[in-house]
Amino acid sequence: MKKTVLITGASSGFGLTLANQLHQQGFNVIGTSREPEKHAAKVPFKLIRLDISDDNSIRSFAAALFQHTTQLDVLVNNAGFMLTGIAEETPIELGRQQFETNFWGTVKVTNALLPYFRSQKHGQIITVSSIVGLIGPPNLSYYTASKHAVEGYFKSLRFELNPFNIQVSMVEPVWFKTNLGNHAVSATQGRIADYNTYRTQVDAATQKGMDDAEAPDAVVNTIAKLIETKAPKFSNPVGKMTGMILFLQSYLPKMFEGSILKSVAAAPVRNGARAKQGSAA
Repeated sequence: MKKTVLITGASSGFGLTLANQLHQQGFNVIGTSREPEKHAAKVPFKLIRLDISDDNSIRSFAAALFQHTTQLDVLVNNAGFMLTGIAEETPIELGRQQFETNFWGTVKVTNALLPYFRSQKHGQIITVSSIVGLIGPPNLSYYTASKHAVEGYFKSLRFELNPFNIQVSMVEPVWFKTNLGNHAVSATQGRIADYNTYRTQVDAATQKGMDDAEAPDAVVNTIAKLIETKAPKFSNPVGKMTGMILFLQSYLPKMFEGSILKSVAAAPVRNGARAKQGSAA
């Protein structure tokens, strides 16, 4: 009997692609969306309502989930959004919203399902993080911080759930073509003139990353393989140069930081305009 897989944020991006692939492979897939009625007719799997930044929504979702299934084998935490902007220019309230969704929302959904996983003495939790949860690029300070927090939380949780045969893994993509960048929230008020030139360069580097991004197949395939693995690894970076990036950061930090500064300085600025935020991990 194929596993039942719950995927948050399954109406677009990695979540939608993963849900479709697992459904085609015969898994019982249940996805979540903030507005399932807009997408339900377009997908072959069940979509239920969930806004991970809303406590009432999480409570309602947890109560409704097992009306649609009698078992749950895998939780894929995928829902979230990206906040971009120079750190000093970004209002603290926007930073709080980033954490309320990416960190606290993910934690609350996981906690809502842990009693079920513990009672059945098995389960798997896979959380889509980002390579920025392992490094710290410019223009993504709060997004990066939220992903570092998620990494740390689940790193500890992995040990605590081991006695219950509950596996915990992270997936850390680099740049891939998804809707994450298109739906990004950018801090555009309170601009500080001292950052004008640097901000333009960083935006151009972001645009180049978008232009060079791959399709999300590698991320989806990594998650699908983790679901079929008996003893999955905790950390699973995905994408070009991930091994080199992490090696340089750990063992040649000056070279690593220099490469980031060089990539920002070398990015082609298009007519001096702010680059559109496109696709990112």
